[in-house]
Formats: sequence, structure tokens, C-alpha cells
Amino acid sequence: MAVRHFLTLTDLSAQELTQIIERAIELKKLRAQGITTDLFRGKVLGMIFEKSSTRTRVSFEAGMAQMGGSALFLSPRDTQLGRGEPIEDSARVISSMVDMVMIRTFGHQVLERFAEYSKVPVINALSDSYHPCQLLADIQTYVEHRGSPEGKVVAWVGDGNNMCHSYINAARLCNFELRIACPPGYEPDADILAAAADRVTVVHDPVAAVTGANWVATDVWASMGQETEQQIRLKAFENFLVDHELMSHANSNAVFMHCLPAHRGEEVSAELLEDSNLSVVWDEAENRLHAQKALMEFLQGHSH
Repeated sequence: MAVRHFLTLTDLSAQELTQIIERAIELKKLRAQGITTDLFRGKVLGMIFEKSSTRTRVSFEAGMAQMGGSALFLSPRDTQLGRGEPIEDSARVISSMVDMVMIRTFGHQVLERFAEYSKVPVINALSDSYHPCQLLADIQTYVEHRGSPEGKVVAWVGDGNNMCHSYINAARLCNFELRIACPPGYEPDADILAAAADRVTVVHDPVAAVTGANWVATDVWASMGQETEQQIRLKAFENFLVDHELMSHANSNAVFMHCLPAHRGEEVSAELLEDSNLSVVWDEAENRLHAQKALMEFLQGHSH
């Protein structure tokens, strides 16, 4: 059987995604009861970071430890993917010593090339193009709070970035309608959009996107590596703050999500972020742990 990788959500079938989400919810319950599994006893996860991280590192490292395995943290100083040693060589060497590899990098093609030469599953822990692990957590959070997202309306307010791209893929797999509100010039990738044209629309007015939505999500306006554009972006996005006023246009039982870190007063108001009637962000953050454990279990079981 071939090695299974998780580079984008579309590496899973809709059925497999549902299975992983259900397992994540189950693992969360087991953890709350203090029931542990040592499914990964003797297994090692290699974690390659070319970009910094809080939630990604903590969730993968803790998740591996909770399942009886261990995780190896490689900082940008410890590996130089493609700078000096070809990616193909790094992939062959690292994958011969560990059981799974998680990579957080810039260019998505680094992941694709690494996966091509890897003997073990490779997980995208964020690239410039996608952030699929976050979507597993987001979908899990919606399912726990409101049930299946199928047929629902989801609004993305903000930049057409890697998170937005993963929301587009989620719309395809979970069968929901996605409305993206972004300033002109900050639209998501045209090809990624085209693949989901039947269920995704792009508008430039946040109110139009959020009206009647069941689930509203946003992210910081300047991602890692875009700090130099901060001022230009602040101006472009000034009407894209998600607050109680904007949420008042959504469905009465809508939830608000943010992958964090959040810049209170920029893309989200402090009041909304802390309003537990609408905001599920802390649950969403914790669910990275459970969703990734379920994902690693799935990849391990489907790669021999």
C-alpha cells in the first residue's frame, strides 16, 4: 500500500475526513476521562519548522507524547530544506529514521518534493498555500458545537491566504457554501477558487458575506513574512473588522472562529473574541491537538 500524505484537505475523501473528525471527537472524550493510548509506542514524529509556531508545535509534540510516541523538534537552524542539501536527499535521510514527518514551510512545492521522496507520511503543518491541519480543528469545532457543516453557509472575512484556500477545499469536501469577503487585490488563488466554483463566491463587502451565515471565520491581515506590508494592509482591510455589529447580520446561532494568533482591534474586536456565546476560538485551538492525533493515527494505519 502506498504511503499516505496530508498536504491539503483534498488528500482525503469526504468519507475519510468525516472518519478523522469523528475519531478526533472520540480522542478528546477519552483524554477528558484520563484514558490514554500507546498506539505510537516507539514511534517518532520529525517536526521540521522553517516558520515559527506556537499551536502547531505544542499540539503535535503533546499529541505524540500522549499516544506513547516522541517528537523531534527541528528549528530553522537545524535543517535547511533545499539550502545546501537538496530536498530529495533530506527527505530520503530523515524519512529513513522517523515514522512520520510534519513540515511547516514557505513554498508548498517544498512539501510536495519532500513527500515524493519520503518513505513515511508527510503532514503539511502550514505552507504559503494551505493550512489543512487548522481546518481539521475548525471542522471538528463546528461539528461539536452545531453538528454537520453540510449545507451550511460559511463566511470567510479577510485575506485570500492559505487559511482561505483551506476553507475553499473544506467547502468541497464538507459540501457547504462558502462566501469570501476580501478587499480588491487580496482574492484567493484563481485556480484553487475555480476548482470549487460551484460552492464558493468572492465579494468585497463583509456584510454581504456574513448575512445569514452559520459560521464566520477570519485571520490576521498580514501573515508571517508579510510584516513589511502591515501599513498598506491595515488601510486595505480597514472595513473588515469582525465584531458584534458584523456578526449581527449572521444567523442567530452562528459561531465565530479565528485560527489565532489574533490581533484584537484589527481583524477581530476584543469583545467578540471573548464572547463565549459566539466565539469558539479556545475550543478551536485545543482541537488542533485532538484532530492531529486522529490524523496521525489515520495516516499511520493507511501507510505500510
